[in-house]
Amino acid sequence: MEKKLPLSGITVISLEHAIAAPFCTRQLADMGARVIKVERPGQGDFARAYDERVHGLASHFVWTNRSKESLTLDVKQQGARDVLFKLLEQADVLVQNLAPGAAARLGLSYEALAPRHPRLIVCDISGYGDNAAAPGPYRDKKAYDLLIQSESGFLSVTGTQDEPSKAGCSIADIAAGMYGYSNILTALMERQQTGRGKRIDISMLESMTEWMSYPLYYAFDGAPPPRRSGAAHATIYPYGPFPTGDGRNVMLGLQNEREWAVFCAKVLRQPELAEDARFSSNSRRVENRSALRDRIVSAFSGLSAAEALSRLDEAGIANAQMNEMADVWNHPQLSARSRWVDIGTSAGPVPALLPPGIADPEGARMDPVPALGQHTDAILAELGYSGDAISSLKASGAA
Repeated sequence: MEKKLPLSGITVISLEHAIAAPFCTRQLADMGARVIKVERPGQGDFARAYDERVHGLASHFVWTNRSKESLTLDVKQQGARDVLFKLLEQADVLVQNLAPGAAARLGLSYEALAPRHPRLIVCDISGYGDNAAAPGPYRDKKAYDLLIQSESGFLSVTGTQDEPSKAGCSIADIAAGMYGYSNILTALMERQQTGRGKRIDISMLESMTEWMSYPLYYAFDGAPPPRRSGAAHATIYPYGPFPTGDGRNVMLGLQNEREWAVFCAKVLRQPELAEDARFSSNSRRVENRSALRDRIVSAFSGLSAAEALSRLDEAGIANAQMNEMADVWNHPQLSARSRWVDIGTSAGPVPALLPPGIADPEGARMDPVPALGQHTDAILAELGYSGDAISSLKASGAA
């Protein structure tokens, strides 16, 4: 029997590529929505070709596209657009992150669709926002994750003093995808009250700027911004990685003066350090971080990472190991909580993490990652196309 999930019965049509929109719609699919992913015939979402790291499939694509149906359409052809508009007749949500202006040229703007589909929710995801009333000078610029990390100021506070660094994951895409997801959920709830859909305009720049949080306020009114501090915290100290005598690193973080005193007494075993005026407040510790780091590194030089972590645990000081990707795949906490579930792909099963907040596999849809065009025939038949009509669409390159 099919799972009954919170979004069961909701149909989402998505003209999506890369990460932001696919990540958004995967969240909807996880919660039971039917997501029909429209892809170019023969090529598909270009993220399919980013790499071949998952049994020959692309890592980004496997991550963001489980539990969807793949329908191939060349939406520049009238026959394909006819299919798309038939799909929209039964859809609840349209999501798109095509190039700026492309959806409007295809007749897929909210303004064009709302008269015929008043209950339809249209979520447009773009780099800089696409509001005709206030377009802004950047509306038509192409935008990718790293570029938005740069424009939002993220790079200015990330990295070392010598060189900025990007985030190791697609943080700007993820931010936009999650704001798309939460806004769609809100719009569905609003529609229950009003009976009408709405347009959602998600900007990657705005999403990432919201996530810049305290660095923006720390630099309020012309104040100096947080310095780039590598893996350490820019404005709290000690908070970051410290080497141990066996050549490894441990991560630790202090949040208040009580913890600082305990850290000196039970971890460094130098209780007198808590009385040193140079380190008597967080601001002073940040100001004198170089001298304090030398004291910590010296104390840790006689300890293995395991011994340092043990002392930190005994003292109740927050700490963590600096794990590599292989360590995360085998993380004992994820294993103990049964967070990994096998999902299907065209190349065989692969593990996938249960959505955070979902207690067990029954609480989410964890269906296969679709092959390109895997569901085209079935969807067209569902819309009433005969076998000959489907063959004709394929022969013309429309499907």
